[in-house]
Amino acid sequence: MLSEIKLLYEDIKKASAQLKITEKSESLAKLEQLMQAADFWGDPSSAEATSRQAASLKNEVETWAKLTENAKDLAELAELGDESLSSEIEQSYSKLKSEYDILKTALLFNGAHDDYPAIISIHAGAGGTDAQDWAEMLERMYLRWAEQKGFKAVVIDRSAGEEAGLKSVTFSIAGPHAYGLAKAEHGVHRLVRLSPFNADSLRQTSFAKVEVVPAIEQDSEVVIDEKDLKIDVYRSGGKGGQSVNTTDSAVRITHLPTGIVVAIQNERSQVQNKDMAMTILRSKLAQLLEEQHKEELSELRGPNEQAAWGNQIRNYVLHPYTMVKDTRTKHETTDAQSVLDGGLDEFMLSYLELSTS
Repeated sequence: MLSEIKLLYEDIKKASAQLKITEKSESLAKLEQLMQAADFWGDPSSAEATSRQAASLKNEVETWAKLTENAKDLAELAELGDESLSSEIEQSYSKLKSEYDILKTALLFNGAHDDYPAIISIHAGAGGTDAQDWAEMLERMYLRWAEQKGFKAVVIDRSAGEEAGLKSVTFSIAGPHAYGLAKAEHGVHRLVRLSPFNADSLRQTSFAKVEVVPAIEQDSEVVIDEKDLKIDVYRSGGKGGQSVNTTDSAVRITHLPTGIVVAIQNERSQVQNKDMAMTILRSKLAQLLEEQHKEELSELRGPNEQAAWGNQIRNYVLHPYTMVKDTRTKHETTDAQSVLDGGLDEFMLSYLELSTS
């Protein structure tokens, strides 16, 4: 038992070093000092972001510090060789190991933006009305997932379908490792089921494309030349209230070197829409920089898979049997309904384990 406890203690210390807990503790101290400044709340938006970052760092630092201290104490206790404490030591070891097994999943989040909020966009693909309904099912799935994890989800832009479902939707999800988890969903998702929109209830295959990018709000992370932007302002359409429908509040920003287009019309003002569009644009450019190994922006061409047959990352089959299977990790389950109800963690972690192996 002593050797096992010592090994666990060493593993915890290595994990703590890999997660840079000491450096994060120093960063936390600087943030807490900054938050004590008299003018800290002069910029509410920046102050809120700093507060969230500090709270996240504090939780991580304190959790790993406690785990390391408990492992150290247990190792010292085990070295005493007191037989009367063997049962207590064994129970403590089992509890400590269980805590570590849960926490070590944090080692999977080693990406530059894994701690950032995620911006998720869903676009209906091949399949007509069924595909638009499928896009709305995916929206529900991700919002349920966020709710179950206690994450904050905010719909940024939404375009309803003509008959049912939606053509596209964009929303943000904020929480610990939000992007680190959600990035596993980036790609084409395929659904097979009996169509509820067909009088003969024929089997229908539908596709939807899910795009996931980290929410980059700071200009310093991605420098964008204003000359590379084409900004169009137009009248918002659809639901949203009188002021939205009667003013030129919608904004479309085109990044000329890459051809990325971001259009937002859900906010109440043109300024809000432009700010959100720029956040999404920075986020997409940051993802391209990461995917293309930081090549020059003029050479970047992001992945542009069509939401159609052969490009899917995951299959959801509801007829003639039920199964959800990821084509990348081969992880699968026959409980399709639980997945559609937000049970995505196992699929996400399987992807992270594969991508970091």
